[in-house]
Amino acid sequence: MKKLKLLAALSVAAVIFIAGCKKDEYQEKIGVCPLVVSTVPADKAIDIPLGGVITASFNEKMEPATIDQESFIIQQGTTSIAGTVAYSGMTASFTPSSPLSPNVLYSGTIKTLAKDLLGQALQQDYSWSFTTIAEVTLSSSPTEGGTTSGAGTFINDSTIIMVATANEGYSFVNWTLDGTPVSTDANYEFTMDGNQALVANFTLQFVLGLSSNPAEGGTTTGGGLYDTGDNVTVTATPNTGYTFINWTEGLTIASTDATYAFQLAASRTLVANFESDTYTLNVTAENGTVLKDPEKTDYNSGEIVVLTATPATGYAFTGWTGNETGTQNPLSVSMNTNKDITANFTEIPPNTFTLNVIALNGSVLKDPELIGYNSGDIVELTATPNAGYTFSGWSGDASGSQNPLSVTMNADMNITANFTGQYPAGVNLGSAGNFAILAGSGVSNTGVSTYIIGNVGSFPSGTINGLLAGNVDGILYTTADPLVGTAKSDLTDAYNEAQSRSLNAISLPGQLGGLTLAPGLYVNSSTSGISGTGPNGILTLDAGGDANAVWVFKMGSTLVTDAGTSIVLAGGAQAGNIYWSVGTSATLGTNSTFYGNILADQSITLTTGVTLYGRALTRVAGITLDSNAITKP
Repeated sequence: MKKLKLLAALSVAAVIFIAGCKKDEYQEKIGVCPLVVSTVPADKAIDIPLGGVITASFNEKMEPATIDQESFIIQQGTTSIAGTVAYSGMTASFTPSSPLSPNVLYSGTIKTLAKDLLGQALQQDYSWSFTTIAEVTLSSSPTEGGTTSGAGTFINDSTIIMVATANEGYSFVNWTLDGTPVSTDANYEFTMDGNQALVANFTLQFVLGLSSNPAEGGTTTGGGLYDTGDNVTVTATPNTGYTFINWTEGLTIASTDATYAFQLAASRTLVANFESDTYTLNVTAENGTVLKDPEKTDYNSGEIVVLTATPATGYAFTGWTGNETGTQNPLSVSMNTNKDITANFTEIPPNTFTLNVIALNGSVLKDPELIGYNSGDIVELTATPNAGYTFSGWSGDASGSQNPLSVTMNADMNITANFTGQYPAGVNLGSAGNFAILAGSGVSNTGVSTYIIGNVGSFPSGTINGLLAGNVDGILYTTADPLVGTAKSDLTDAYNEAQSRSLNAISLPGQLGGLTLAPGLYVNSSTSGISGTGPNGILTLDAGGDANAVWVFKMGSTLVTDAGTSIVLAGGAQAGNIYWSVGTSATLGTNSTFYGNILADQSITLTTGVTLYGRALTRVAGITLDSNAITKP
């Protein structure tokens, strides 16, 4: 009885099982119903890679011949995707002929055409869907304006950064999406939300070059790189003793306003023209004459005029009155205003002798100081040199180098005290003198208005960042050219020679502001510089009328100047004859004015707005610039 019940149950189960599977067209077979048990990607999956293989796995082995392009279909909407179908083990695979499109909903279908080894088919089509990963595409407008980086596929809600880099002569404007600006930051950070077709927009830049004529006449600001159509303002500021005339472009006067505003539509080169203030010198002399050297109607501001008084017979020179006083003869007069000067002469007492003493670049004390001397009187002359000079001897009615000198008055006498400048020889820069900027480890400029008159180079690192040809009125060496290497070798020789100097050295204080220094070799084993405001922030270098005068400043450590400080040249001093040999690094303060050739062992930093009449030369490290005006002497 139990056996009959068991057979009956098995019969019912077999009927149910056979009825649950789709029958073969010709023959009914008994077996497991074929089913799709998993897919890759899974149903409703998102952020699917574009180049992957799509698979469907079954619960049993299938007949490979039934797994093909008709039974395994991938679609975008109602459009079928071309691809290759393969079958292995219990898994069917679909390889698209080309990558799938980003951020698109795709559907997959395994149709009832698929059968197992017993010929039993799927009972119904199996369908699922998935969405591909979104993509960011980038382009540049115009194409030559710059490059972009960061494009690719990204999962939704991820934070990503796209980078735009302008090519030389262009600047970045903004990022746009479908024509709408989305960011003005070249490094654009945003959250991924679907496909993004971003355009990096660039604009052509123009170079605005500025210079001063003459170079010592004044400074200019506002030059550099600008975008098309930018509104630009340039300013010309005259140095002491000069006035602004006009801006010229070639032979054309562009403006007579020191502050000139305009819209830039092309690259331009403007020259700020200055003229020296001129002053008159009126000299009155009765009972004698005065020689003016040079003899001119008008004198430039700061020009030195030497006045030599010669008394008429029977008279002696006794001093100057008016805009100059004292008894020094000859007298050096600095022309900084209109001047009226009188040379005074006094009648010599009868039966006495006169003693006329001439002293240039120094002074002579007469003891006693009389108009006339009796025969046999003894007069002691003491010569004192000006700073930067040494007494070298007497000439005329006296000789030798004894100082003080005793003179016996037995006739009218004319005696000259001679002084010799003790300033050193200039530093031989060799071929390094051909450069306004010469670095040992690259040049970096962060200000668009930097303008350099002279060559620029670096060796052994030839890296030049932030400077274009339009910033340089000279040769811009952008590689480690052998010629630059030779100049660098000459610079090393010049630096070492300057650092070895000690003959006739004068102690150099740490604070130079407020001082007036004659030519010479100045030495400080530590740090020196200019600080302070007003007169205390000005260092004056006075050549005393000698255009060949030389200054060599040697310091063991750093050279630092504060913001707004300046160097002023007087008495014919020349920027090319000033040398700063710096033991480590030099830093010039914001909007300061500096004269001379800086030879630094390490780095040189010209902060914003520095004006340098000279050279910046480093042996080891780099040079940093920021909106500077640099003129090679």
